[in-house]
Amino acid sequence: MFLPTKAQIHEIGVFLGGSNSIGDVGPTNYINPNSTAFGLVYKWNKSTRHAWRFSYTQTSLKANDLDSKEPARKLRGKNFKNDIKDFTVGLEFNFFEFNLHLFDRQITPYVFSGVTYLKYDELYILGNDSRVDYESTTLAIPMVVGIKTNITKNFVLGAEIGARCTFTDNLDGSNPENQNFSTLRFGNINNKDWYVFSGMTLTYTFGEKPCYCND
Repeated sequence: MFLPTKAQIHEIGVFLGGSNSIGDVGPTNYINPNSTAFGLVYKWNKSTRHAWRFSYTQTSLKANDLDSKEPARKLRGKNFKNDIKDFTVGLEFNFFEFNLHLFDRQITPYVFSGVTYLKYDELYILGNDSRVDYESTTLAIPMVVGIKTNITKNFVLGAEIGARCTFTDNLDGSNPENQNFSTLRFGNINNKDWYVFSGMTLTYTFGEKPCYCND
């Protein structure tokens, strides 16, 4: 009897785009890339509908109250810069079947979520400018939506927007953990900080093609 074997296929590539923060400093726009973000992406496709995804992305998050449309923030005039390194793993789900073994042009929206391990600078703001206290780590929940298509036999191009809901309230220096800087805290200390990546992915596909085996 001949049985089809489901070969797995891999993708490796790059992410290039922008980043912005959502917190107590700067504009309040959800999608407002103002700094370059770049990274690496690896996907292990387990079926035509889902894949395990691993990524590393880095950027310098930054924001300035002077760019805000809120009069109170513009008058306050604080700004920050935070170098972050984002390690994310999770499951990507395709809305439509996306068979990388086929040569026909395919396109599908997708969503992705999992867990992020984040390295960032623990900041405090003295006067109007941020200062680095020490390097710290935290976790975040990634929420990504995108659309992708195979542009050649071995390359897949995607466009996506991915928000990270972090477990810290100090990506922007508004709520330093160090008690020595407690008098420098400001803003809403009950809300955690978010940041957003928006950009393009380009991945190269490789792996064995499906075959029919005699059993």
